[in-house]
Amino acid sequence: MDEHNMWIRPIDTVSADDAPTVGGKSANLGELTRAGFAVPAAFTVTTDAYVDAMEAAGVRARLAAEAVPAPDIDDATLIRTSAELAALVTDAPVPRELREGIVAAYEALGVDVPVAVRSSAPAEDAADTSFAGIHESYTNIIGADAVVRAVQTCWASLWSERARTYRGLRGVTDEPSIAVVVQVMVESEVSGVAFTADPRTGDLDRIVIEAALGLGEVVVGGQVEPDTYVVAKDAFEILDVHLGHQEFQIESTDAGDRRIAVDPVRSTRVLDDEQIDRVARVAAGVEQHYGRPQDLEFAFADGALWIVQTRPITTLDRSAVGGPSGNGEVTPLLTGLGAGPGTATGRVRVLHELVDGNRLTDGEIIVAPMTRPDWLPILRRAGGIVTDGGGITCHAAIVGRELGKPVVVGARTATTDLRDGQVITVDGDAGAVFEGEVHAAVGPSAAATPASAVPGVAPTVTATSVYVNLATPDAAESVAATDVDGVGLLRAEFMITEALAGEHPSHMIAQGRREEYVAKMTDGVAWIAAAFTPRPVVYRAIDLRSNEFADLEGGEVEPDEENPMIGYRGCFRYVRDPQLFSLDLDVLHRVRGRYPNVHLMIPFVRTRWELKECLAQLDAHPLGADRRMRRWIMAEVPSVVYWLPEYAKLGIDGVSIGSNDLTQLMLGVDRDSEVCRDLFDTLDPAVLDAIDHIIDRASAAGLTTSLCGQAASTSIDLAEHLVRRGITSVSVTPDAASRTRRMVAQAEQRILLDRAREVGR
Repeated sequence: MDEHNMWIRPIDTVSADDAPTVGGKSANLGELTRAGFAVPAAFTVTTDAYVDAMEAAGVRARLAAEAVPAPDIDDATLIRTSAELAALVTDAPVPRELREGIVAAYEALGVDVPVAVRSSAPAEDAADTSFAGIHESYTNIIGADAVVRAVQTCWASLWSERARTYRGLRGVTDEPSIAVVVQVMVESEVSGVAFTADPRTGDLDRIVIEAALGLGEVVVGGQVEPDTYVVAKDAFEILDVHLGHQEFQIESTDAGDRRIAVDPVRSTRVLDDEQIDRVARVAAGVEQHYGRPQDLEFAFADGALWIVQTRPITTLDRSAVGGPSGNGEVTPLLTGLGAGPGTATGRVRVLHELVDGNRLTDGEIIVAPMTRPDWLPILRRAGGIVTDGGGITCHAAIVGRELGKPVVVGARTATTDLRDGQVITVDGDAGAVFEGEVHAAVGPSAAATPASAVPGVAPTVTATSVYVNLATPDAAESVAATDVDGVGLLRAEFMITEALAGEHPSHMIAQGRREEYVAKMTDGVAWIAAAFTPRPVVYRAIDLRSNEFADLEGGEVEPDEENPMIGYRGCFRYVRDPQLFSLDLDVLHRVRGRYPNVHLMIPFVRTRWELKECLAQLDAHPLGADRRMRRWIMAEVPSVVYWLPEYAKLGIDGVSIGSNDLTQLMLGVDRDSEVCRDLFDTLDPAVLDAIDHIIDRASAAGLTTSLCGQAASTSIDLAEHLVRRGITSVSVTPDAASRTRRMVAQAEQRILLDRAREVGR
């Protein structure tokens, strides 16, 4: 292949095997084109073109040396150096032969034809969708010079602050490169997405189509509620139709994309029966070609149906797709609590201590007595998690759900009954562990489908905000792409223990390494803030208990407590150890310099005097002058019911009801105890009465209110109770967000209906 052909590839010469040099997006478009599907004409500017252009400009070595930012880099330096690196790329002259190749390929598409110029990273739109959305793309580009400039700008996005930070967080140290796909714009009258498996239920026999008027950006970006059609895959029969709500559409003009108002009240569908049938059959054909369920984008223009992108629905892999097979009734080896949805098959690795983690091979099933926040690095590598103890709110359950791992907790004898190397299947829905590979009895339920599995599902509009709880940056981008209103609880204990690197904070500070910790935490929190901006991210300050701190190097300074759960933690610890609280204040001060959507939450507040002293520390810090930052407290200690009016006078802005801790303390039940789990009930009248008093008193004081906990996502009665009481928001794990939104919507609709009936009497 000559140099010219290494730089420019017509889309019909590209296949899936070319992804390393043309990127995932281009590879998929080429694969579809070669298979005979209707794909708009396009060409790819390969990674070789980028690398050779940088080499010719004499900047390749400098760029390669700066692939990831230094671990201790400060925010200002990161911003400055990233801008400098991007400028090196945009200022580098495009070699004459390469420019001529791009211009010739563009002119072959038509005379001044509008095109989309999209970054196509080697890993983007691949099976794991890594790097999706990190680099830039541009639409409605017209003219050869404009196309060349857009290609350069896509190249430069490889060196943005966001992209460099992402590579650092993911440990990608190879020389980065990027391809670009240039594709004719489809002036679509109607567009949308089609899933060849129902992303809400995992049903492989259904095709779900979403469609809206105009360009597809409004559907993919969740800007409107599209029509939703469910089609049987075998006979292509329309099973269900839901009319959406669209107040505007986006059209492409010579002056750029523009919004055009449309009448949101309509009785006709966006797609008629014939169009639905065409989309369904094409989608089924794409799935058959790839051999796995697909999430594809389509557009209708002048009666023609075009496929403009496709990617695998990777989040079905754990259960519905390519799973282990078997028949008949299977008796589980162990049972416990299903705490992280999905199934996984792998070899057992019994780990009693974190230090044993070096024996873990990627994909193995961790079997442990219990996990702690500092286990995060090895939990990431596991295929699934099984623990002897714990409940659905324990560390293993929280991080497992966020990382998309199936989790079974409270299995009691797992570490003694299971042996290293044994092949097992973990069913996080049923709370069971099976010998060998077994086939799930049913597909995953809607409750088990992670929120990240439904990036294009029609959003349900609710007046009550639905937030998510997060614990790490790992899933921030995929969760942010779903229909959620922000992060109601960023429980940072996992990031904190990772940043501490096994050392107690006081030991780290004594070693002169305070800046190292602050920088690491800033990177993690900023990554989440960037993914959700401008939606709010509420950061809960350090809430490790004394026994968790004691396990760290230098932890001998910790008190020996019989019951750390109700001991030296939260707000009281900040009063006694101001250095600890100042770490969080430093982190938030840096992050808010770039992302003002991050706010502070103070946990485990027990009395007025300790909150007053804690807020005084905040006011004395530079962060305290930033009055745009909201000051929240957790409402998890029953004394909050009494003290709330006084807390409001101290200047807090909102309260978040920690339903797990509140239930634990109201009923005197250890939330992690499998022995007493039958007593742990958030719907107990005593707990509900406390929640009512908190909402009433907070609302009377002008505070916003939220509830963070799984109960709001599992009980329609509680959801309706909270909405009727006037709660501002609820915050749940990402896998439950979609279900919670529907439950809240149903509750709001019932309330409106009840009021309408009362008026009509």
